[in-house]
Amino acid sequence: MTNQRSKATELSINPNTNLLEQDPYSYQLQDVSEPELFRLIYPYTEVPKIPFNYRRVPMNMPEDIFITDTSFRDGQQSRTPYTTKQMVDIYKMLHRLGGKKGMIRQTEFFVYSKKDRDALQECMSLDYEFPEITTWIRASKQDFELAKDLGIKETGVLVSCSDYHIFKKMGLTRAQALDKYLGIVKECLSHGLRPRCHFEDITRADFYGFVIPFASELKKLSDESGIPIKIRACDTMGYGIPYPGVALPRSVSGIIYGLQHYAGFTSDMLEWHGHNDFYKGVVNASTAWMYGCGAVNCSLLGIGERTGNVPVEAMVMEYASLKGHFNGMDPRVITEIADYIVNETGYDLPPMTPFVGSHFNLTRAGIHADGLLKDEEIYNIFDTDKILNRPAAVSVTNTSGLAGIACWINRWYKLNGDAAIDKKHPVVAKIKEWVDAEYAAGRITLISDEELEEQIGKYKEELLSSGIKID
Repeated sequence: MTNQRSKATELSINPNTNLLEQDPYSYQLQDVSEPELFRLIYPYTEVPKIPFNYRRVPMNMPEDIFITDTSFRDGQQSRTPYTTKQMVDIYKMLHRLGGKKGMIRQTEFFVYSKKDRDALQECMSLDYEFPEITTWIRASKQDFELAKDLGIKETGVLVSCSDYHIFKKMGLTRAQALDKYLGIVKECLSHGLRPRCHFEDITRADFYGFVIPFASELKKLSDESGIPIKIRACDTMGYGIPYPGVALPRSVSGIIYGLQHYAGFTSDMLEWHGHNDFYKGVVNASTAWMYGCGAVNCSLLGIGERTGNVPVEAMVMEYASLKGHFNGMDPRVITEIADYIVNETGYDLPPMTPFVGSHFNLTRAGIHADGLLKDEEIYNIFDTDKILNRPAAVSVTNTSGLAGIACWINRWYKLNGDAAIDKKHPVVAKIKEWVDAEYAAGRITLISDEELEEQIGKYKEELLSSGIKID
């Protein structure tokens, strides 16, 4: 089949722009005999290309935007699975992080193991409105049977939409895939379940030949049944591009605009799910929001397949940056969650990870520590103590200098204002002599906090005599 142009000439007001619009295009399934693999863009033996066609779509951020969570689904695919208790504990913290307005709107669970089903039931028993508990299934009758009697109201359904998956993975034609997917969606609808269709690998899919025709069929089913159907646009391989004027299928803004404009999906029925293979996970999610997507799907600490998902904590900060407030979210819970996942599950969190890593607001350079001594704002991204319950910190090395040591003392012992020690204090110079001697003798590791405490203990009386009280 080919794209067909309807003969309708009616004009209608777009409620978003309040302008008359005429869109005479209706896209139908192109049931091709050979897969469209976009080899000019994805040659495989080379880095993927970014083609521009200079077509720009209007920025259209919804009034209400949300975060959804996949920590218990995609977030468990690349790490040791959580225990039932750990999932329940984390779910409680997600509830607190999202606040009473439910900014962390939903979270999804696997249903294949008893452990996951037990966690789902325990979380449901808490009777929280948010995050709403949903499930994830493949487009199969067997999976549907697992999910239908759990008492959930919405389930994700995997509906891979690129020819890489349709032809190469499933061995189907586009028409067969469409029929298979619509069959499971109808099963959901017949049992009163809200389907959330996960358009896997959308950034390698034939947008007008499969994605829009499929989405249009889903919209018809939704209208006929009266049950809302969502689309999750899944940038499974991290190929999405946020730049204006990029051609489909890589254009994030183009994908969101097309699902709205050509398939009739409103912002509240659209969700973005991205990966970070090309370091664009967060900016792609923000772009999806800005061009009309109501929700972005994330995982805590960005834990997920390969390079990971968009981090929940990143989008909490993006929301505050774009909207000017947290809208009831409590970002201090981010620190609790990170500490819990590290300490209770043994996760190896890279120390430089923004907002949650042990070194994200820590400085080792003496010149930076000198700035922190004068005014913390010079070298700290924001008041991390107030917002994240994580005071700015310093570590002591051979490059810390007098300023770094003085800053460490003030931060460790919470010395502020007139009670703070100056870098010119004689005790700071004595400790620096010891530090220099350590590295002159061949040391290559950081000076530990315990070692510095031991050195400070030698000079407590001298510090006290100069008006500096060390407890």
